[in-house]
Amino acid sequence: MVRTTSGIKEVARRAGVSIGTVSNVLNRPDIVSVDTRQRVMAAIRQLGYVRNDSARQLRAGTSRQIAVVVLDVANPFFTDVTRGAEQVAEQYGCSVVVCNSGEDAGRETRHLELLEEQRVRGVLITPVDDSPDSRMEGMIRRGTPVVLVDRGSGWPNRCSVAVDDVLGGRLAGTHLVEQGHRHVAFVGGPESTPQVRDRLGGMRAALPRGVKLTAVATPNLTVEAGRVAAADLAELTQRPTAMFCANDLVALGALQEMTRRAIRVPDEMAIVGYDDIEFAAAAAVPLSSVRQPRAHLGRTAAEMLMEETGEASSHEHRHVLFQPELIVRASSERGRS
Repeated sequence: MVRTTSGIKEVARRAGVSIGTVSNVLNRPDIVSVDTRQRVMAAIRQLGYVRNDSARQLRAGTSRQIAVVVLDVANPFFTDVTRGAEQVAEQYGCSVVVCNSGEDAGRETRHLELLEEQRVRGVLITPVDDSPDSRMEGMIRRGTPVVLVDRGSGWPNRCSVAVDDVLGGRLAGTHLVEQGHRHVAFVGGPESTPQVRDRLGGMRAALPRGVKLTAVATPNLTVEAGRVAAADLAELTQRPTAMFCANDLVALGALQEMTRRAIRVPDEMAIVGYDDIEFAAAAAVPLSSVRQPRAHLGRTAAEMLMEETGEASSHEHRHVLFQPELIVRASSERGRS
């Protein structure tokens, strides 16, 4: 297929109209007669003309593209968040570009710099950490709205959507105690990640006196990290009888390792994950998990962004905190395996 380089002048010449008329057909077709519109569209098809919409948007100072910056594009949690954001973007005639920080602050900064250069309409981001960020502050100051996703915010100049992770950890810890466990483990990290810190804090608060907690930090929240941590726990002389993992990928890795070692789940090791991704229920032993409203997070964040970038003269920044829900399956409830 050959792409032509015909411009708007050639379209106007072929259709026998002015350049202004071609522009009206493309941008305000309702003010052009049907016959003229048909002639112009026929010329566009014949010449293979494709207008430079990016350049037009830059001249107008607007964009039909929003960005979603995630910690790990391979994590199904962020896939679902992005899908929710995309549903809203489509309603507003916008597209979504996804950037993966890989939990690297430097890489995140480079993405933000490029996105600002491209004049995106706004950014939804799960930042690498929750410390003040001059790059993000600069973007907001220069007019690019930012909405935090899966992060609470005490900052008055940005919206945020998050889940009460302290409550999520409390739900998991309470459930394991109710199942009779007196030595439990928390698996996940690094603890510098706010969600990990909150989930561990919630679990710790749920444990009554006399219940032992063993915390195993991981370098990231992946299946492999879960396998390695579970192997370490399995080697302990006094092994925990249950574990709460900071996300479902870690929990699925732990489940694989326990299965490989013929350690029965949940009879010898109960496992609870976090996020309730699609694969949780489909695991060989269906995985108990603390459910987050993943797509709803994305939709709500995108709605906030569109509201902020709309034509309304005023916008009030909001901070929405969703409540998690514990979904109990065979991996943690005795008698269901």
